[in-house]
Amino acid sequence: MGLYERYVFPHILDLAMRRMEPLRAEALAPAAGDVLEIGFGTGLNLAHYPDRVRRLCAIDPMRALERRVAERIAAAPFPVERHALRADGALPFENARFDCAAMTWTLCTIPDPIAALREIRRVLRPGAPLVFIEHGRSDDARVARFQDLWNPIQKVIGAGCNANRRIDALVREAGFELEKLDRFQADGPRILAEMYRGVARG
Repeated sequence: MGLYERYVFPHILDLAMRRMEPLRAEALAPAAGDVLEIGFGTGLNLAHYPDRVRRLCAIDPMRALERRVAERIAAAPFPVERHALRADGALPFENARFDCAAMTWTLCTIPDPIAALREIRRVLRPGAPLVFIEHGRSDDARVARFQDLWNPIQKVIGAGCNANRRIDALVREAGFELEKLDRFQADGPRILAEMYRGVARG
């Protein structure tokens, strides 16, 4: 991880993701029980989980803004455990461990999203939900073409973030069934504002 990704990008990410605060609560509303969060980032989801959450296990390869993250964890109304991601991308948990998994603006950055989603499905109890909100590929062909052109630049300035992934197709390919999917545009440039919010079950 370079200096930009370690010291500069986390501040940019934290500031940019605060603009998405109004969208978090609805996306996380179905979460309950023992929850796995993939892509914990700077902990902005913690204030938006419902009361039904008993514990959160957080996975993220990025360790940044530690003081700010520690303050957010201390304010959470449930225990929060942080775990490092293994080098091979496997999750350090047994099969069928969790009642729910959550991802918010994470799948865009994972190098092998299908493998990651299959690992998430492995550690979820049968029928347990994956709740998510992600940005991705537009249904408008003109916007999608521009996303494809922009994507090499986006991956550099976004520390690996892809603007053009078809989130619903990735979720299905990994073996999940989509129970609910909302498509809408958030505020901001359309190439980064095409949202996929949903619930899927393995």
